Amino acid sequence: MGRATAIAGQIRWYWCSLMGDNHYRRYVAHRDRTHPDEPVMSERDYWRMRYRTAEVQPRCC
Repeated sequence: MGRATAIAGQIRWYWCSLMGDNHYRRYVAHRDRTHPDEPVMSERDYWRMRYRTAEVQPRCC
């Protein structure tokens, strides 16, 4: 059962990364490391900024 649980955890991690579920958490961790004294935008504002940027600037991938 331990091996199956580990594999399920890896699949969940991959799926969440693929779908973008952990993007905001990574953003917060990055801001805490690189700019600890600056405020972090809310999750709602973060996603709004990401979608607005994606619409304006075409991406190569």
